[in-house]
Amino acid sequence: MSSHTIDADIKVKWAEGQSAYSPGTPEELLLIAVDLLVRDRGSEATRSFIEQVLERYAPHAAIAIEPGAR
Repeated sequence: MSSHTIDADIKVKWAEGQSAYSPGTPEELLLIAVDLLVRDRGSEATRSFIEQVLERYAPHAAIAIEPGAR
């Protein structure tokens, strides 16, 4: 695995105000993206979207994200 950093400033405007994020790693960027998707689309739609994305990287079978799985 390669190691790299991200230099990004993300500003999100909500009806209640705004949020700002500065992810430095791919993991932090993913957490921000998932949080924004859940807020916008809900947890089930986000889960479905993530499953679709991960299917592209599965060798032969679809990857299922089980609630409560770790």
